[in-house]
Amino acid sequence: MSPKAARIPGGHRHCPDCDGVVPPEDFPRDKRGRAGYGSYRKPCHNARGRESRERLHGGSRECHLRRRYGIGQDGVCAICDAPDPEHVDHDHRTGAVRGILCFNCNGGLGQFRDNIAYLDRAITYLKGHTWQRVLIHPGVYQMRSPTWGPPPSPSS
Repeated sequence: MSPKAARIPGGHRHCPDCDGVVPPEDFPRDKRGRAGYGSYRKPCHNARGRESRERLHGGSRECHLRRRYGIGQDGVCAICDAPDPEHVDHDHRTGAVRGILCFNCNGGLGQFRDNIAYLDRAITYLKGHTWQRVLIHPGVYQMRSPTWGPPPSPSS
């Protein structure tokens, strides 16, 4: 019997991380382990997992996205480049994950029901009904809209 084993009372286990001797209930269950428990106490096990996620993936969200969906968070929305997007976008027919979007872009796609024809018509509408700055002389611009009459007055 090793000297270390002699110091561990019956029914207790040793955690090599914190050098603690505690009952087995303080260890996570693990069917692969010799005694059916993990090698480290729960707090030590959790700290090791957090450290690994930070070191390998830069955080738990990035680790989750890569493990669950196979995608990474590049830090910006895939449509508008807004920082820190939070929504995982997916195709409603197939369920396939497409990317990570900000709240507004994800909601916009949902409002258009992922229909490309609706989005094309919305683009055409915006091009025809949005005020445009038109260069009429070097350094002089005029606000114009192809279908809505004269430009708005500065006071409106």
